[in-house]
Amino acid sequence: MSFNASAYIESSLGAIKEILKPEESDKVLAACSGGVDSTVSAVLVARALGKPIKAVFIDDGLRRKNEPETVVKLLRNLGLDAFVYDAKKEVLDALKGKVDPEEKRKAFRDAFYTVLGKIIREMNARYLVQGTIAADIVETVGGVKTQHNVLEQLGIDTSKYGFKVLEPIKDLYKPQVREVARKLGIPKEISERKAFPGPGLAIRIVGEVTWEKLEILREATQIVEEETKDIDSFQNFAVLLDLKATGVREGKRVYGYILVVRVVSSEDAMTAKFVEIPYEKLRRISQRITTQVPQIARVVYDITDKPPATIEYE
Repeated sequence: MSFNASAYIESSLGAIKEILKPEESDKVLAACSGGVDSTVSAVLVARALGKPIKAVFIDDGLRRKNEPETVVKLLRNLGLDAFVYDAKKEVLDALKGKVDPEEKRKAFRDAFYTVLGKIIREMNARYLVQGTIAADIVETVGGVKTQHNVLEQLGIDTSKYGFKVLEPIKDLYKPQVREVARKLGIPKEISERKAFPGPGLAIRIVGEVTWEKLEILREATQIVEEETKDIDSFQNFAVLLDLKATGVREGKRVYGYILVVRVVSSEDAMTAKFVEIPYEKLRRISQRITTQVPQIARVVYDITDKPPATIEYE
């Protein structure tokens, strides 16, 4: 059965209006990363209420380079009352010493929602809008990996954080969300934006997350995204391994990190195929990274599909 974005929007607006009244717009906070899922969710709620709602970008230190400023500008252009909240200390403290992927995801989740709960209490609000989609729920409930934005399906009582969760698009998969975004008139910078994990670069660092590793990966990520932006893909990113290798730079021995480049195609994130990138492009990516990010000694390309791998490393 084909998906009708217009019908879904109409149905969703009606469902939201049954929960919220226009005069409750100041009781709502949307958690927005700038990705299509969270943005569509926030815009749907604002449209249903007929008023702007507050949208927060949590600057947890795990985002891409210059992302807070870019995202807030895009959200404000959509009529959302967007602002940045600096939560780097809270999130990085929560991740300190964690190396197991599931422990990292759960530590991020608790810190993330604790911060949101603090903001909501300061606003005297009651509702949190978030962009949970069907794939998040399927993977979490199925035990593949814990998505940070899946709470109620795991029996987690959100009242401990001080809010009730609203998930307007939890029944949709990514291609359907993009259709809704286009129908809502959301610009391509968001509607066609590549998927980015909620815990951000924390799950693209294998092992313990440190500020040094985040800064290294931020630089490498920017290069990978720049060099692969013309490739038709679902996700294009870099992963910093908790491994080092010997290299040579200016005639001297160096011992630097190993970086993985991963580019995949997918329809719904449930399965994926690695993209066969031309060797000349791979060579340029490797040369740029090892030249511009001196802490990295080697670059490798991942040629594993999902399954047997997952798209992300952690």
